[in-house]
Amino acid sequence: MKSNNHSNRITIASLLVALGIIYGDIGTSPLYVLKAIVGEREITETLVLGGVSCIFWTLVLQTTVKYIIITLMADNEGEGGIFSLYALVRRFRKGLVIPTILGATTLLADGIITPPISVASAVEGLEIVVPDLPTVPIVIIILSGLFFFQRFGTAKVGITFGPVMMIWFTMLLVIGISQIIHFPEIIKALSPRYAYELLVNYPHGFWLLGAVFLATTGAEALYSDLGHCGRKNIRITWGFVKAALMTNYMGQAAWLMHQGDQFLSGRNPFYEMMPHWFLIPGIVIATCAAIIASQALISGSYTLISEAMSLNFWPRVTVRQPTELKGQIYIPSVNIILWVGCVLMILYFKSSTHMEAAYGFSITVAMMMTTILLSYFMIYRLKWNIIWVVLFVVVFGIIEFSFFITNAVKIKERWMFLFFELFIFTVMYVWYYARKINNKHVRFVELGKYTSLINELSEDDAIPKFSTHLIFLTKANHREQIEEKIILSIFSKKPKRADVYWFLHIERTDEPYTLAYDVSELLDDKVIKINIKVGFRIQPRSEMFFKKIVQQLVANKELNLHVRPDGSTKYNPEPDFKFVVIEKFISVENEFSLKEGLMLNSYFFLKSLSLNDERAFGLDKSDVVVEYIPLVYNKNQKWELKRV
Repeated sequence: MKSNNHSNRITIASLLVALGIIYGDIGTSPLYVLKAIVGEREITETLVLGGVSCIFWTLVLQTTVKYIIITLMADNEGEGGIFSLYALVRRFRKGLVIPTILGATTLLADGIITPPISVASAVEGLEIVVPDLPTVPIVIIILSGLFFFQRFGTAKVGITFGPVMMIWFTMLLVIGISQIIHFPEIIKALSPRYAYELLVNYPHGFWLLGAVFLATTGAEALYSDLGHCGRKNIRITWGFVKAALMTNYMGQAAWLMHQGDQFLSGRNPFYEMMPHWFLIPGIVIATCAAIIASQALISGSYTLISEAMSLNFWPRVTVRQPTELKGQIYIPSVNIILWVGCVLMILYFKSSTHMEAAYGFSITVAMMMTTILLSYFMIYRLKWNIIWVVLFVVVFGIIEFSFFITNAVKIKERWMFLFFELFIFTVMYVWYYARKINNKHVRFVELGKYTSLINELSEDDAIPKFSTHLIFLTKANHREQIEEKIILSIFSKKPKRADVYWFLHIERTDEPYTLAYDVSELLDDKVIKINIKVGFRIQPRSEMFFKKIVQQLVANKELNLHVRPDGSTKYNPEPDFKFVVIEKFISVENEFSLKEGLMLNSYFFLKSLSLNDERAFGLDKSDVVVEYIPLVYNKNQKWELKRV
């Protein structure tokens, strides 16, 4: 696939950026993974070595093979993530909407569990120094501060992410080595034999996969952040990251096998194996790494919702760009939802140990949905042999379904999470399918049939001039077509007389950063249609785009616009532009089935809460006229009235 230039640029700076952005989630896993595997169980060689072996082979198969080697091949002009993958394959199969919605829903749900579990795991190290320290308020303060500062962007502090994560992974490596050199026999845990013994021979060993899965939860986020760093930078840095992670896991295992106690008793081997003099610096570094991991998930959630809006999976909401950095956005409504969700999570679970049971379920679902979409990418875009595709689906289907089952049994401990996921899924489902129902009842007509009448209206001095330039936003893809409601708007009641009639169509493309246009002149200097192609990662600014296009047409002396008046005067040099936006409402004449009624009423309810069209398309209110027309979806039967 074609990718951005930065995908092929490898420098020290680009590698540091990859460390800072890509590996926050998966990089903080040593804080809680081995502790979750051991739990309150008796410390035995089968449990500890088997746990480390399972972690190693999970990172090899799930993270390295599936994501680093295969999934990163699915870049959409250098961008990754569930929506980028969907944009690549949606034209090959219509039934991929539900897997995409499920994948996006569970990725967003990950945004309210990763920050609290990461920060809580780091802060809880203070309990070793100050026993019975109330860590919940500290975690809430850190998370609240993190969400508060989102509105200012991360451009200034973002340059520190790479160096901080470099320090973090170096710390993981050094502390792990400090234990391994005393107990080098722990390296034998990398043998798959120990993983087999744990899963088959250890009592209820298979169900420990739910805890093992925590080691690879950041793999999906890794793919989502592809556009920030590029494929090669991610693949190169993964070698160092994986070595640091596994060295630390083996160091924790070595400490567990030789610390002398039969049970862990709530202690965290990550902190216990640190030298006492390094404990406070270690906790500070861990907290910084956890904050960076949280930031990556939060920024990823903004990007996800922005893409969802562009692909018609989410209602239009306010999107801001706090800095000049390309791609960095801030969505206030999403920020509030995530902040409330994170605070509720820490208040409900109170400790990272309890959150471990809630973690993993969502990401297993997201990974399974990625596997489904990826199989179509392999078949239709990579042109792989069907045998290899089937083998890929079978192998990773078994692995991910096993993780799913072992996480699903914890469902009773994560009911609050389900409500959040159900809310996100319902919004996406209703918005996507209700829009499709709505669009089915949009009637298009041939614009050519009305050009002579439009010309006659434009020249009729008996009709007051509505505007010099009249612009309608249209959904019509074809050059010759227009919505019937626009024709009615021009001619019905008070006809809208103008010198030039423009019909502006915004076409969202499957590529992330497309920005191009074409112009069609249907009637000489009178009826002009403009089609603007906008990538799904670019915010549509219709008025700005349109005015720039008109300026280019005038500068190039096209369409004779440069020799005719544009509505400006000596009192106001601005051209006289007027945009018309046509909004729909549900007509009382409709009769709905139960499903149709729920879908459309829910859709219009969500629409009332979302941005209106003029703000969503970047139109200035002083240049906009909004008209309201009824949506007649399913008319009541005709009643015959009898006079008495």
